Amino acid sequence: MSRSERIIVAGALGNCVHIAGVLSFLNLARSIGFETIFLGPATSVVEFVNAIEEHKPELVAISYRLTPQVAETLISGLQQALSERNLLDRRFVFGGTAPVAQVAKESGLFERVFTGEDGPEEVLAFLRGESGEGRQESWGNTLLERVDSRQPYPLLRHHYGQPEVSTTVQGARQIAEAQVLDILSLGPDQNAQESFFRPEEMKLEQSGAGGVAVRSADDLEAIYEATRTGNYPLMRIYSGTRDLIKWAELAVETINNAWGAIPLCWYNTLDGRSDRPPRQSITENQQAMAWYAQRGIPVECNEAHHWSMRDAHDTIAVVAAYLGAYNCKALGADTYIAQYMFGSPAATSPVMDLAKMLAKIELIESLHDDDFTSLRQTRAGLLSFAADMDVAKGQLAASTVVQLAIKPAIIHVVGYSEGDHAATASEIIESCRIVHGVIHNCHTDMPEMIADPRVQERKEELVSDANFTDGSYQITGQGPIRSADRPGSHCPGH
Repeated sequence: MSRSERIIVAGALGNCVHIAGVLSFLNLARSIGFETIFLGPATSVVEFVNAIEEHKPELVAISYRLTPQVAETLISGLQQALSERNLLDRRFVFGGTAPVAQVAKESGLFERVFTGEDGPEEVLAFLRGESGEGRQESWGNTLLERVDSRQPYPLLRHHYGQPEVSTTVQGARQIAEAQVLDILSLGPDQNAQESFFRPEEMKLEQSGAGGVAVRSADDLEAIYEATRTGNYPLMRIYSGTRDLIKWAELAVETINNAWGAIPLCWYNTLDGRSDRPPRQSITENQQAMAWYAQRGIPVECNEAHHWSMRDAHDTIAVVAAYLGAYNCKALGADTYIAQYMFGSPAATSPVMDLAKMLAKIELIESLHDDDFTSLRQTRAGLLSFAADMDVAKGQLAASTVVQLAIKPAIIHVVGYSEGDHAATASEIIESCRIVHGVIHNCHTDMPEMIADPRVQERKEELVSDANFTDGSYQITGQGPIRSADRPGSHCPGH
């Protein structure tokens, strides 16, 4: 590939001084290896043509956000000047408001016309040369492929499940077509989670409580098929609170489960989500982790936040986060999804939140080696949202800003409505758009909140407490140092 094939020349045309959009486009282009030349605001037709002749770019990006009638005149003049200089062999792309974009489309000059409705994934797909229709393969069929395809931006995940299967199918299709979500987490009702494989034990009067009343593999396949459109979001599902291996097999066969999410100490008589005693549930939970690990499917241990949601001390949450990751590594997982739930307990301040998350990160990522790595997944706490929808929207945005400080690979969006009711498809789409807006403004060149001395001091305190040692046991560095506790020796937690 010649040098000119990786150059983009860009600027705002005519008397337009609005450059935020074109700069965002150039930032994305640089992130995947393009050299960019920005001509600035209010760039004349002559300046554009001269720059194109000098640099011979692969792509010319033109922005204009003012009057459509003036845009028509400017674009016509640009086409004529390009023709006179034999420069129409370049590729041209346009960005502007919807009315101006329509003028640009009608001119026939531009290969692609963007408006403010296009997300970064669409821009990146265009820059990578991926076609707009039927791009299932380019979006990525596995979690790691999807992460790579969206770099440098985090993936968005949201849970969804209306009581009726038919409503959930319709909503899943609506969400996929909106192209705002990368991972749709299906939430089955409590009957399904506990008794899918034992239907005679279901409490029929409670069908649809807490999620969608899936009752067969056909139900799951119908929901998955509904998402095979738009941006083809990955799907995953809750682990079930009994019969976890059967649930894992069903999930992989029907919805191509993106990863397994399994607690270590929960979903038993402690939280009332099944009648399993803790000792039995821990063993079965570990067996489910191993099942996914053996098949090369990423694993998440959704453990630590369960303690925080019950007002456990932050040190307990930090230790639980480490133990969850350690168990998954010991059971053979090579990719671990580390979930960091902010705003839990609900009164936690951003300073204390960040300190707790940094302590968890230090312990979890001390386990990294050539065979084990983790992806950071952040989310807001369910209990941190107000019942007032407008207030909750502000809380969602504010929480996302703080979450970005730890550079997540995945943001588990919690819909703003969750303080009042389970999110509908429309509310999920709106919530994701709010988060996209925060990412657009705050993903790069933000002040380092984690450098705050109060954050660092509290983080060190939590790591010290979590590292409490009896002279032969220490949990940071390479993990537990007693030989009996080495990964592969046995499964801690029995």
